[in-house]
Amino acid sequence: MKSKRLLLLAIAVVAAGAALAAGLGSSSSNAAPRATARVAVVTDIGGLNDKGFNHLAYVGLQRAQSKLGVDGRVFITNTAEDRLPNLRSAAQQGYGLVIGVGFLMFDPLDKLAPAVPNTKFAGVDVPYALLASKPANVRGLVFKEQEAGYLVGYIAGLEIKRHPYKGKQVVSGVGANKVPAIIHFLTGYAAGAKKANPKVTVLINYANDPTFADQAKCKVTTQNQISRGSGVVFEAAGQCGLGGLTAAKQSGVWGIGVDADQSFLGPHILTSATKKVDVAVYQTIQAYAQNPDGFTGGSDQVFSVKNGAVGYGKLSPKLSKADRAYILARVSNIAKQIASGKIVPPSGT
Repeated sequence: MKSKRLLLLAIAVVAAGAALAAGLGSSSSNAAPRATARVAVVTDIGGLNDKGFNHLAYVGLQRAQSKLGVDGRVFITNTAEDRLPNLRSAAQQGYGLVIGVGFLMFDPLDKLAPAVPNTKFAGVDVPYALLASKPANVRGLVFKEQEAGYLVGYIAGLEIKRHPYKGKQVVSGVGANKVPAIIHFLTGYAAGAKKANPKVTVLINYANDPTFADQAKCKVTTQNQISRGSGVVFEAAGQCGLGGLTAAKQSGVWGIGVDADQSFLGPHILTSATKKVDVAVYQTIQAYAQNPDGFTGGSDQVFSVKNGAVGYGKLSPKLSKADRAYILARVSNIAKQIASGKIVPPSGT
């Protein structure tokens, strides 16, 4: 009798377990699948082949599509008048996160975001403090460009000290236009060059290109600097700067790229001030995809040397082995000091 009761109890336990498993299976199959995050990137003028800023933002979106499975789309801005309509179209088409690329997105975001509070926005190079309407659905994605500028300025200062150009120790920087990010780059560049070489002369000029895409303007500005003795030219100018880097190649002087590692342009590229817009865009999309409702605005997310989002690119293969070793040992130490806060490069703003 006792063994019979035990047998019945065992059967009941198994049946209960089966019922529970069935219930769990039913619950799982009936659960609503998590919606795919929909994300739009709105470029600034210059297109996806600008070899810098817009391209990097697109790379970040592509990475998110591949790794996170997001539904992504790019809206191309061809003229200044396209910025606001592109942002609005992305919101109207149901993209839950819309990322505007470039400082000049601040005004369109300021106008649009309060009208569509259910859409989340992020602005690359758009400091939240600039938004007069203080929309709670906008997050600024800002960089300490002065840190990257300082590092490449330090490299430029070391190189021109070891190898003066036509007997002169002169380096220079070109900005497309006076916007905060470019001012940061060039202010840091000048300070870094002086840190490496107190005797260096640093020329800073602007091409006055509001489009950031007029290569002819940067080329002329750079040629003028080279005629004044500059042996290293830094182009903090987006697509405009490609014209300046061409001038450097044609004149036989060093060029320094910006945003992306532009060493692919040729061995005349001494290095590049890297600003990893792709990392910022990917991390922002990742945060949104993981918790759309919890994605908050109303502040800035800051990217720096410390968190690996700004720095310097490859050194030119034209450098001698001795020069490469000399530069790397010293600039690596400077980068550590920046990351630790021992060196705080000036921003100029």
